[in-house]
Amino acid sequence: SSIELERISSQKHPNEVLALVKIKDYSIPSDAGITLVLDGINDPGNMGTIIRTCDWFGVNSIVCSTNTVDIYNPKVVQAAMGSVFRVPFVSTNLIDYFKDIKSPIYGAFMEGENVRNVKVPESVHLIMGNEANGISEEIDNLITDKVAIKNIGDSAESLNVAVATSILLHEFCN
Repeated sequence: SSIELERISSQKHPNEVLALVKIKDYSIPSDAGITLVLDGINDPGNMGTIIRTCDWFGVNSIVCSTNTVDIYNPKVVQAAMGSVFRVPFVSTNLIDYFKDIKSPIYGAFMEGENVRNVKVPESVHLIMGNEANGISEEIDNLITDKVAIKNIGDSAESLNVAVATSILLHEFCN
C-alpha cells in the first residue's frame, strides 16, 4: 500500500513500484571498449545520471573508487532509472585496478587537450573526478592523456560532473 511504501522508503514521495533484486556480482571488466572510471564521485544524483548516460552510450563498464557513492544508494538507483541493472560495474582500489591495464587512460581536466581534437582509441579508460576536487593526485599520476571540454562562454567556472561525463562520452563514442 502507499502507507507501507512511505514507511520503508527514504524518499519524501516514494515511487509506486518496489523491487526486490539480487545484487549481481560483476567481475572486473576486460581491457576493451570504453570503461568509465569514477574517482570519488559523492553526489547520488550525479552518480545515477552518469550510470544512465553510460547505458545510453553503451559503455563497457564502470569502475568506481572505494570512496565513490554506493551504486545501490536509493537516490542513485532512482536517478539511474533502471540503468543500474544494465551497466556492469565494480568498486575497487583504483591503484590496484590500473596495475593490469594496457589501454590508454584518459582523464578529464580543465587544462587538458580539447576532446574534439583527440583521436580516441577503441579501447580506453576515461576517468572522471570528484565534484569539488577533481581527480586525486595518486590517480592523476597514472593518466596517459588529459582531455578537456572547450569552454566557449567566459563566465561559468566548471561543468557538473554528470554533464561533463555526458559530453565526453558523446565525443568518445563518435
